Amino acid sequence: MNILNYFTALADTSTASTGTTSDLFTFSAGDISMTALMLCTVCSLILGLVIALVFSRGEKSSRSFKLTLALLPAIVQMVIMLVNGDVGTGVAVMGAFGLVRFRSAPGSAKEITAIFLAMAAGLACGTQHLMVAAIFTLVICGVSLVYGALGMNGESGSEKTLKITVPESLDYDRAFDEVLGKYTASFKLDEVKTTNMGSLFKLTYTITMKDPANEKKMLDELRERNGNLEISCGRPVANLERL
Repeated sequence: MNILNYFTALADTSTASTGTTSDLFTFSAGDISMTALMLCTVCSLILGLVIALVFSRGEKSSRSFKLTLALLPAIVQMVIMLVNGDVGTGVAVMGAFGLVRFRSAPGSAKEITAIFLAMAAGLACGTQHLMVAAIFTLVICGVSLVYGALGMNGESGSEKTLKITVPESLDYDRAFDEVLGKYTASFKLDEVKTTNMGSLFKLTYTITMKDPANEKKMLDELRERNGNLEISCGRPVANLERL
């Protein structure tokens, strides 16, 4: 029996047992229509693009994270449409997703919010509530932009990381409080670690400058107190383990 005869016999067997072979390649009229699928998918992709543009605006997010935000609503929408109220299928899907970790790298609160928003938009599109999905996504993105403009995103242009190297003999506790209190609106000692075989200490502060123009004066006074050892002052370094 050649290959053609084999598949012909297989098709005849499938037709005899199920009544038709075309069901494997068509949508069930009672479940998903092609028009609904295409409309929901287009809506999900548009909303995903909006979310990716808004929540990656001014951020140092990776390209893969932006692509994930853009595609996640369409993926969730497809899963919801396939479940279509089937409890058994829903439980199986939940179990499958429970086995998958999004990423091992921790994300910021804003990144996690963006992921949940993308999933919510996909869920609304999957249940064919397109107007609800569009309004909800636009409202949340608009509020996010407003809060960012008001400075509620937790970032400040005057906030910097100050690192001061001091000799082992220097009692660093409150040694620089006078100078920092003079030039900064707030300062906090975040980390102390030894360097150079324990002969030096490196202090890491988070500071908020009163006037950025006085940075050099502050560094000059700090140099007088740490024996002219290394001092660095710059923008906070973002976490390298980002989504």
